Amino acid sequence: MTYKVHRLEINMEKDQSKLEQFLNGLDGEVVSIIPNNKKMSLLQIYGVTSKIDFLLIVERLK
Repeated sequence: MTYKVHRLEINMEKDQSKLEQFLNGLDGEVVSIIPNNKKMSLLQIYGVTSKIDFLLIVERLK
């Protein structure tokens, strides 16, 4: 099996359709979606605010 990692720049508040289009356009199976939090602040550590700037999407190819 072969794996491919994609990086998708995204604004989680308004890019839902962008994520849907990207996932529907993949040929393989999505194994994992890993969010990357933008610079952690004390408020983010306690869960008050969060800002995801991109997603890593792991795809398993046939």
